[in-house]
Amino acid sequence: MATKARPTTVKKIVAENRKARFNYEIIDTYEAGLVLTGTEVKSLREGKANIAESYASDEGGEIWLINSYLPEYLQANRFNHETRRRRKLLLSRREIHRLRNAINREGMTLVPLKIYFNDAGRAKLELALAKGKKLHDKRETEKERDWNRQKSRLLRDRG
Repeated sequence: MATKARPTTVKKIVAENRKARFNYEIIDTYEAGLVLTGTEVKSLREGKANIAESYASDEGGEIWLINSYLPEYLQANRFNHETRRRRKLLLSRREIHRLRNAINREGMTLVPLKIYFNDAGRAKLELALAKGKKLHDKRETEKERDWNRQKSRLLRDRG
């Protein structure tokens, strides 16, 4: 009897915040939609976005992505967008309420991890609820990473 093959979800990652997992302890992740203009979508498809210095903020009951960089789309001419404008994130009301409570009460922050296109071709943002790491936590993470690297080398050489 043949088994059904699961559909593979291939995400085209446009921008990734690689430092986020080093600087923050990730508590929970959410998938949010982005409110974009046409030229911003075309610029994203070229894959030159940057979210390394960006963050998300709660303002007026909505979540906004602040300081993300989407370069201008060169063929857009005069209808282009601002490169560092604030972009609204689309989340359910329940998720927004949960995030607002965590930010206000527990001292956490919202960090974007990556922007990608899903199977339907929609731009999505992976958003993390995170707590900042102290310097000694960062050192510990680096030691653990180095030890795992050495351990894998030792096992590879022996076997």
